[in-house]
Amino acid sequence: MRNILLFVCVVWAIYSQAQRVQSSNYNTLYYISSEGTIQNSSYQTVGYIKDGRIQDSSYKTIGYIQDGRIQDASYRTVGYVDKEGRAQDSSYKTLGYIDSSGRVQDNSYRTLGYASGISREWIAVVFFFFQM
Repeated sequence: MRNILLFVCVVWAIYSQAQRVQSSNYNTLYYISSEGTIQNSSYQTVGYIKDGRIQDSSYKTIGYIQDGRIQDASYRTVGYVDKEGRAQDSSYKTLGYIDSSGRVQDNSYRTLGYASGISREWIAVVFFFFQM
């Protein structure tokens, strides 16, 4: 019993630090830890964001983030996220918005989901630029 309790405490401590990415219906889509590990709703690791590098679950680099610029693995710009939270494609067409509370909206202001406590760039990667 003591081992089970210890295991539950350790798991809770690990996952309590992760922020949830939720759909517009508040269903959990992903968990993103402060270290940048991205897990699906079943806690399977699907990717990483660390030091400006976006990686899939096998650590293959699929993109980069730097100063609001989102790039693919070949350093081609696929989009931007400005300081106000507007996500744009490489042609500056608005894809959506991320407000300061983490609410994500499409370009028609329909709510796509929520992700409070996560950087706007990371939220944009998950909702607009890369399929994790």
